Amino acid sequence: MTIHFYLRFSTQYGQAIYLSANTPAAGNEDTMLAMPLQYLNEEYWHGSLTIDDASAIDELQYKYILRGPAQEVIEWGDDRVVALSSQSATDRVMIDTWNHAGDPVNTFFTQAFQGVLLSSRSPVKAKLPKTYTHEFRVKAPLLAEDEVICITGSGKVLGEWQTEDVPVAVRTDNWWVIRLNLGREKFPLVYKYGVWNTATKLFTRFEGGNNRTLMGDTDKKTITIVHDGFAQLPAPSWKGAGVAIPVFSLRTKNGFGTGEFTDIRLLVDWARATGLKLVQLLPVNDTTALQGNGDSYPYAAISAFALHPLYLNLDKVAGKAHAAIVKPLKRKQKQLNDLATVDYEQVMRFKLGAIKELYKARKKEMQEDTAYFEFFELNRHWLVPYAAFCYLRDKYKTADFSQWKTNSLFDENNIQRLVAPAQKHYDSIAIHYFTQYQLHLQLKEATDYAHKKGIIVKGDLPIGIYRHSCDAWVSPELYNMDAQAGAPPDDFAVKGQNWGFPTYNWKRMQEDGFAWWRKRFEQMSNYFDAFRIDHILGFFRIWSIPLHAVEGIMGRFVPAIPVHINEFFEKGIAFDRFRYTKPYISDEVLHQLFGDAADDVREQFLELRHGMYHLKEDFETQRAVEAHFAAAGNVSEEEASLNERIKYGLFDLISNVILFEEPGSDGQQFHFRIAMEQTSSFHQLDGYAQEQLKALYVNYFFRRQDDFWFGEAMRKLPPLKRSTNMLICGEDLGMVPGCVAEVMHQLGILSLEIQRMPKQTGIEFFHPSAAPYLSVITPSTHDMSTIRGWWEEDRGKTQRFYNGILGHYGEAPYFCEPWINKEIVLQHLYAPAMWSVFQIQDILGCNEHLRRENPADERINQPADPKHFWCYRMHISLEDLLKETAFTAELQQYIVSSGR
Repeated sequence: MTIHFYLRFSTQYGQAIYLSANTPAAGNEDTMLAMPLQYLNEEYWHGSLTIDDASAIDELQYKYILRGPAQEVIEWGDDRVVALSSQSATDRVMIDTWNHAGDPVNTFFTQAFQGVLLSSRSPVKAKLPKTYTHEFRVKAPLLAEDEVICITGSGKVLGEWQTEDVPVAVRTDNWWVIRLNLGREKFPLVYKYGVWNTATKLFTRFEGGNNRTLMGDTDKKTITIVHDGFAQLPAPSWKGAGVAIPVFSLRTKNGFGTGEFTDIRLLVDWARATGLKLVQLLPVNDTTALQGNGDSYPYAAISAFALHPLYLNLDKVAGKAHAAIVKPLKRKQKQLNDLATVDYEQVMRFKLGAIKELYKARKKEMQEDTAYFEFFELNRHWLVPYAAFCYLRDKYKTADFSQWKTNSLFDENNIQRLVAPAQKHYDSIAIHYFTQYQLHLQLKEATDYAHKKGIIVKGDLPIGIYRHSCDAWVSPELYNMDAQAGAPPDDFAVKGQNWGFPTYNWKRMQEDGFAWWRKRFEQMSNYFDAFRIDHILGFFRIWSIPLHAVEGIMGRFVPAIPVHINEFFEKGIAFDRFRYTKPYISDEVLHQLFGDAADDVREQFLELRHGMYHLKEDFETQRAVEAHFAAAGNVSEEEASLNERIKYGLFDLISNVILFEEPGSDGQQFHFRIAMEQTSSFHQLDGYAQEQLKALYVNYFFRRQDDFWFGEAMRKLPPLKRSTNMLICGEDLGMVPGCVAEVMHQLGILSLEIQRMPKQTGIEFFHPSAAPYLSVITPSTHDMSTIRGWWEEDRGKTQRFYNGILGHYGEAPYFCEPWINKEIVLQHLYAPAMWSVFQIQDILGCNEHLRRENPADERINQPADPKHFWCYRMHISLEDLLKETAFTAELQQYIVSSGR
């Protein structure tokens, strides 16, 4: 059998097209061994491959690759599949259209839509003819219930453009398929797709765009298959709305002081009643490292795969057979459930104690459960190391594996011996298998319930891993353990953020085809239909902070093209390596930072060398200063306040630099410290040096890196996106490089748009009506105040927003009254974005009786505080919220009238 490929694609000079397929001649799906096609003309690339034994291959699966200078783009989708065995003696001609990943219509073929939102549409009951010369395939995912694709055009078989009796298509997987016998037709043929209503038996409309043309001929030995891409129907206008809330924030009448996976069902019931189509959660992975409130931070997971025991419903695990185990906890359960916030330490203590008892009672039963063993085998790659990690963490009272007396370095053979069933401590290992299995069952049941109700569940993918995590212990080579990830300064954190996570060793990850990421996505897809990539900018470059630093302001973007020393000389700058890279310390600076304590600081922390102040060797880094004051012990309140002031003053002194030297560059390459212009070191330079440094600074941060960072992202994100069919949304906030929007557009990744964080320079607020279609729009996130909280933060901003964005005259109300909250929500609902997602606090803020009394109590996180306790809970139970039928009906009306 010979298969001829014709791809409609107009290339530029230096570009070429390759074919990757499941045959040896086309690389057996190894893209590096793909078969080159030949340039045919301005419209087509062509190639042929021969299959000697067609009966050995049931179906051919293939895709195209575009390669050019420093570029490789693999077309989107895995649905170019052609059956071969049915007519093995027949040759094929494939006439294809490139599938651009960024086409908005591709979104509707993700798991979120095909598996849930569009899955209820009934398949067309019709059979495809077995004898044909041509097969036409086209995609149209958003047709109404009674609509199908049809075709008409020139020639007798195509009906000579009449629309009364037209060939209609059958939907098979992603494609609408029409088979025709064109053996007696004269080519070329001209045609178009249209829409046929199966209920009225009427042709309703043609597709848009130019007529399509089919060249070629027919013979009895050849079947031509035409992949025509997408039917040119009106631009997608499907829109949905969703609610965002962490699982721990859910409140039910029978809760245990925290939300649990079983509570998602009630949230889904409320979402369905209101017309919402999406439930968005924060990360749900196990964060149990510090054994305290610090573990409430959901982005510091000790495993990228394990679920958090916090979310386990004990009653469901106990069932009737073991209800006596949890019955004694009912009084404590009620006490914890009556609290306004999550008492994380107490909830975890009581839950973990109960889990131990439930494991003892059910372990024999689990040994006979085939579903449990299936779960174990499917998840062995992460479950066994995780259980061993938890056992060793508890044994040595720390998650910092470098402090363990044994197994501080992961060794597969040693761990297999450690977890062997014959070990006396085996129950301390197996309890984690048991717990994870029960969590899996409860989360799976909750998300399956959501799907049955037509609601998709959106997860959250943290950008980093916890430094003392199972992932770092098992594969430290995948991470830069000598660095800390964070974020540069912004309005919410003026000193930047230091998350403490190691950064990714992308080069090493790429060597095995990003296996860790692919496994992670596979695990998430067991439960979620969509996910948010936390800080997607980290795939372009990450804010990397050295281990010796505490504050995020001491970081820089990695990777980045440095400034060469010659560039300073070319600008006429009298470059002084010491002056620019070391803390600038003068008596004036010391007085500004320390006031009356300046003399004490000079004596204790500084020394004079060559007439200049230097930090003493023991205090040259922020970590050293932090350790010094941590060792101070118990002191009076007044002394503690002074120590805190001096500590942060020393932090400011250490960060009072203009440049960071590139390690290993021997003083030849440098990176600018962020916010250089705000340092006193910069202020003390002459005017000429300041102006020239500003020019280099702007070039460094906003020009020279763009193409470089574009390439970095395109090496990572496309293969990761291809590894999953979940709908991907990117959190692209902060200091956003110019190339980010183009990469997300090319890959069809939804952006995040927030009204108070506009991406366009020169404006204070983003108007929802300007949102791109492929985006998620929201008035607030868990990292910021709610609508009501924000309204009270800055009176000047509120006034400008009231007049300019809401369009009202006069003075803005001091408080965010329900009608204002409602107006802002409605603005977002009527936005052109695919998704409008709201924190539940912002939805309840529309109602005078359902809103919380104090908006400050609604905030979930304070990014500027690395020790923030995540403990927000709904103030109303989901059961009571479901009873608020008038509010539910009102909200449903808003959603329906907005077209969502």
